[in-house]
Order: sequence, then C-alpha cells, then structure tokens
Amino acid sequence: MELMILVFATVLVGACMQRVSGMGVGLIGGPVLSIAIGPVEGIMVINAIAAVNAAMSTVTVRRNVDWGKFALIGSVMVLGAVPGAWLVHLVSPAVLQVVVGVLLLTALGVTTFGRRVVPRASGRLPAVVSGVVGGFSNTVAGVAGPVITVYAQASRWDQRTFSATLQPLFIVSGLVSFSIKYLTSAGDISAQPWGIWSAAVVAMVIGIAAGMVISRRIEREKARRLAVAMAALGGVTVLVRGILSLL
Repeated sequence: MELMILVFATVLVGACMQRVSGMGVGLIGGPVLSIAIGPVEGIMVINAIAAVNAAMSTVTVRRNVDWGKFALIGSVMVLGAVPGAWLVHLVSPAVLQVVVGVLLLTALGVTTFGRRVVPRASGRLPAVVSGVVGGFSNTVAGVAGPVITVYAQASRWDQRTFSATLQPLFIVSGLVSFSIKYLTSAGDISAQPWGIWSAAVVAMVIGIAAGMVISRRIEREKARRLAVAMAALGGVTVLVRGILSLL
C-alpha cells in the first residue's frame, strides 16, 4: 500500500509538470522509484510509466508536435541506446552517470546563459546528434529530455512545439530503454505489485488534466524557464546519483 501511494503521488506531480513544461515523470519519478524499488528495477518501472504517460500527453498536444523533428530525433535514439547498454556492461554505471551529469549541466549552462554568443544550431545534423546522445543518456542514466533541451536552447526551438514534440520522443526513448534492459536481463519487474500500475494510470489522468488547466494560464517564457529548470534538475539528479554510488 505504501508503494502504491508513493507511485501515485510521484506520477501525479510528474504528469502535471510534464504537461506544463514537457518533462516531469522521468525526472521526478526516476530518483524516487530507484530508491524505493531499486536502481535498475525502479528505472525500468518509470520507463514503462513514462512511455504510457507520454502517449496520453501526445494525444492532448498532437496539433503542436513537430513531426519532422520527431522523425529526425526519434529514429536515431536506438543508435545511442545500443552503445550505452554496451558501456554499462564495461564501465561502472556510477562513473558514466557522473560523466553524463557533468557534460549535461555544462552544455545546458552554456546554451542557456550564453545564448547570445553560442551560434544558433540549424539543419538536420544537430537534431540527429541530440537524438543519438539522448538515446545514450536515457539508457545510461534514465534521462533523455535534458539532452534534447540543450538542442532546443541552441536551435531556439519554440517552447510550445518543443514541449509537445518531447512527448512522442519520450514514448520512443522509454520503450527503447525498457526493451534493451529487458532483453539483456538487466532487471525483472514481474515481482512488483500490480496495484502500482493502476495507481500510476489514475495519477496520470489527474495530473495531465491539471497540467492542461495550468498550461493555459502560464506564459510561454515562464514555461520555457520551467523546462530548463527541469532539465537542470535532471542533470543534477544524474550527477548526484553517480557520486553517491561511487562513495
């Protein structure tokens, strides 16, 4: 019962934040469930929940999705996920998380605070690179959104279409990450109580509905700042998780 309540509360807040800023379920749920369930199984559970939540969110924002960029970024995520899974078997996941966290926060800081001096990213190549790196970081550290946020900042991607396009991308990244871990027998979530899934679905519905109301009342610039803050939270979470694992 305690786990069901924890999942419900975590997914409720995450789903609401994700509907407003584009990110939330993975960034908030990942650290919580990795502690409550375990570092591998917890992330696998949140991968599955995040994919379902993103599918539900996609329905509500489908008119604002940039399907061209989705095709560019989403189609190459597996190219980053495969070497990410390979490296996890060779190098300590904690070390990889520290590296990903540092690089992510550095890139996010440069593109956010140095927007006036950083050249604008244009063309297909930066989008493709963000997809490959996003697939890699999602497999290694459970985060893809912050990586794509770096590209969004560099390319001056409109916040409304950016947050909408993240949703189908999260479906892809969640399914790819979950599938790779399942196929490589990295974790087993069959022992988890079935009640957590129903609690998660109910929380998604309520959270997305609340987020839809809030998103109509929040300015685009504030939504963009919230998205950047959520991305920074993801970078810090990955970094701290890696450092704690090394201690």
